[in-house]
Amino acid sequence: MKPLIAALLLGAGIASAEPLDTAQAFRDYVGGKTIYFDRGDGRGVTAAESYMEDRRVRWSERDGTCIEGEWFARDGLICFTYENNPDPQCWAVERTSTGIVAVLRNGGFPTRIVESDPGKDAFQCLGPKVGV
Repeated sequence: MKPLIAALLLGAGIASAEPLDTAQAFRDYVGGKTIYFDRGDGRGVTAAESYMEDRRVRWSERDGTCIEGEWFARDGLICFTYENNPDPQCWAVERTSTGIVAVLRNGGFPTRIVESDPGKDAFQCLGPKVGV
């Protein structure tokens, strides 16, 4: 029975997960890319993050809201700070056969995001909101 379970896990891609737990490993995967994320809540792709030089990032929501930030590695996690929140958000990140899976490790509640194909829905930042 145990060989069957191992075979099922390998087939599902679970055993092939590779931790992206260092700055170099994370940079090698995300550098220069925009990655789209699904929160697993049935709404499909809801956000994207662009990974730029010097560890800068831009998080984009589907509604066009964008925030700038930075990432860094700390204690085997990948952490982010953003212009609207200087407190680090630290994630356990793994690369699977289907892309990144990240689980928030601080913040008081479990959050999991999964890399997804955006299909036809590319996001763009609409710029600052200007009122009348």
